Amino acid sequence: MQKDWLQLAQLKGLTLPAKRELVRVLGSPGAVLGADRDTLTGVLRAAAGESGAARAVKVPKMTRPNVDADLAVLERIGAAYIGFVDADFPPLLNRINTPPLGLFVLGERALLMSPQLAVVGSRSPTPAGRRTTSQFAAELCGTGLTITSGMARGIDCSAHRGCLDAGGHTVAVVATGIDVVYPRANRDLYRDIVERGLIVSEYPPGSPPRREYFPQRNRIISGLSLGTLVVEAGIRSGSLITAKLAGEQGREVFAVPGSIHVAVSRGCHHLLRQGAKLVETAEDVLEEIGQYFTAQSPGRAAAPVGAPPPPGAPGALPPLYDLIDYAPVSMDQLIEQSGLTADQVSYILMELELNGLIAAAAGGYQRLPR
Repeated sequence: MQKDWLQLAQLKGLTLPAKRELVRVLGSPGAVLGADRDTLTGVLRAAAGESGAARAVKVPKMTRPNVDADLAVLERIGAAYIGFVDADFPPLLNRINTPPLGLFVLGERALLMSPQLAVVGSRSPTPAGRRTTSQFAAELCGTGLTITSGMARGIDCSAHRGCLDAGGHTVAVVATGIDVVYPRANRDLYRDIVERGLIVSEYPPGSPPRREYFPQRNRIISGLSLGTLVVEAGIRSGSLITAKLAGEQGREVFAVPGSIHVAVSRGCHHLLRQGAKLVETAEDVLEEIGQYFTAQSPGRAAAPVGAPPPPGAPGALPPLYDLIDYAPVSMDQLIEQSGLTADQVSYILMELELNGLIAAAAGGYQRLPR
């Protein structure tokens, strides 16, 4: 199965959404690789509907790529690849725009399913910004949250290190192959995260850092997380991209205010003007996302909540669940049919996914066999 996933991931001529749709319909990467071109074309045309784009769908002749070298690297370092239909692929990540086909993971892979908070910011923070980040990371991981960041210089490193020093769990989503340490100054941090956390990558082993990988990586940082906290960021910072993606994904966005005389405060102030929640203490974060998980003692991963209805929801989860069939139903339809708000429906859908009752699909959400 690992080989099939890697071959499909590196297969030329199919877009990422097309590969996901083919796996969803045919059931596995092996089934996609073994299907004939007419079958693949028929699936993709059916997904495109009755538009002109459907008639234009044409699957090119494809040859399975040789991934033996990648498999050897994964075996040597103890890493693995998790496909998007695998049981331990994080359901929150399947809900974003253009989710990945799968993830390379190295370390404690169970952390993918833990409630996470993204903490990001400037690569050139102030000393106060570093201290604030470490303090927030330590306090929040003490509640059971996993702290997720990108292992870049500056705020990212402070978030990872503050969490590890407090005995918590951290996830680093890197913009390289999972076996590549970037920047090289982070060798010790990389080693510590492998031992006590998790390294995640979308890219094959050996992939060097490339400019286009970083914004692509940011959608995974925010997509894994219940919310994104920005501590310090310039007005053109990549952290603002992560925060923007978090907002588009329906996740919470938090920002720490700073001095008006410091350039790395401007990005946070911009986010606050755009509606981000102003954060002064860890409790400010927990007020918004604490309902999504049950806090545990420091150093232990938190557990998802059992699924109480959100404030104001008429009844518990079963009424909304009853509206979801084995054929995909859109979120707009669920809002209209249930009479709930968009926030309430989004919250309940997340709970149903975390409990393995539904799954995101092309066109909306569908019920899973029980």
